[in-house]
Amino acid sequence: MKVLVIGGGAREHALCRSLSLDPAVTALYCAPGNAGIAEVAELRPVDALDGAAVSALAMELGAELVVVGPEAPLVAGVADAVRAAGVPVFGPSQEAAQLEGSKAFAKEVMAAAAVPTARSYVCTTPEEVDGALDAFGAPYVVKDDGLAAGKGVVVTGDLAAAAAHANACERVVIEEFLDGPEVSLFAITDGVTVVPLQPAQDFKRALDGDEGPNTGGMGAYSPLPWADPKLVDEVMETVLQPTVDEMRRRGTPFSGLLYAGLAITGRGVRVIEFNARFGDPETQVVLARLRTPLAGVLLAAATGTLDDLPPLRWSEDAAVTVVVASHNYPGTPRTGDPITGLDEIAAQDAPHAYVLHAGTRQDGGDVVSAGGRVLSVTATGADLTRARDRAYAALSRIALDGSQHRTDIAAKAAAEA
Repeated sequence: MKVLVIGGGAREHALCRSLSLDPAVTALYCAPGNAGIAEVAELRPVDALDGAAVSALAMELGAELVVVGPEAPLVAGVADAVRAAGVPVFGPSQEAAQLEGSKAFAKEVMAAAAVPTARSYVCTTPEEVDGALDAFGAPYVVKDDGLAAGKGVVVTGDLAAAAAHANACERVVIEEFLDGPEVSLFAITDGVTVVPLQPAQDFKRALDGDEGPNTGGMGAYSPLPWADPKLVDEVMETVLQPTVDEMRRRGTPFSGLLYAGLAITGRGVRVIEFNARFGDPETQVVLARLRTPLAGVLLAAATGTLDDLPPLRWSEDAAVTVVVASHNYPGTPRTGDPITGLDEIAAQDAPHAYVLHAGTRQDGGDVVSAGGRVLSVTATGADLTRARDRAYAALSRIALDGSQHRTDIAAKAAAEA
């Protein structure tokens, strides 16, 4: 099978790494990719938001499966263009991707499907904003209705900051604060059958102890030793299957990756948000534990044959990923700084620890930073403590001027396991 992956972040590097290890994959391409992905896939230039350009590239390469990684191309309808060209594609249609593209739409679907979620108001005027903030009280949860690369959500006890964020958005969802730990659960679906993956937990705040601003994610781990063993079954029954069924009932079936961000509250599981694609950095740890070859699973989702697949196989090992971010992230990050130590990790830490590139590019013979989140250092081990130790040992070999990372990824879960 010839596979084309669209995107150029650590999520796409994780996907390409897994696909490159799949014996069924005879050729692997990534567009536009990054410096790390170039080691496992052939890179091609493309405007990832241009459906015609992506489908033309797929046809030129003879791709038998296209995997659309990021949310922006999905919301722009790239999967529709590829499907229209007759190529199987893993990723929802433009209409179905509104589950991520519009928080208000997602709330509407959840209400229709009786999916448990936070109470909320959709606001478009300062008066509506003030009323909603007043109704829920602190801490305030304010979400830009549209795509914001993981940085459109503000959770704050500061009323003025909450109002300022809300009024800077054209349309905003203001909702009640959900207490309790957060869990990410991915499911692969062909629009009818839903196959859950293993749950993970990510770390959204920039600094240790969950301090600092929200980011796209600073690290993740899987499995969750503290979670109820019945959690996945419960989420399948109350969240994932009802949502997929409701999308099909509306005539906009959702096929691809449905990601449920969940809060485990005192009143039960509640959906914080849906995403229409693999999450970053959770993909890095979930795929590190998946033993079933990936390409066949994604192709089955793309061709409506998931029901024919045997159950997924998983490693008992734990996985931890720690994000290395550039100076000033999540503000305006500094880029162009050289990165060293990657060869040492490949020589001394593989196969238990490895680096997935997020924002990097090749500059002559050097790999340099090219984004806010630069690298995801990922490691596996018999338990979270071992995986964590390996991830941080590998990370200690990396030199990137001004870089930052959290030192407490999975620490609490490892200590309690």
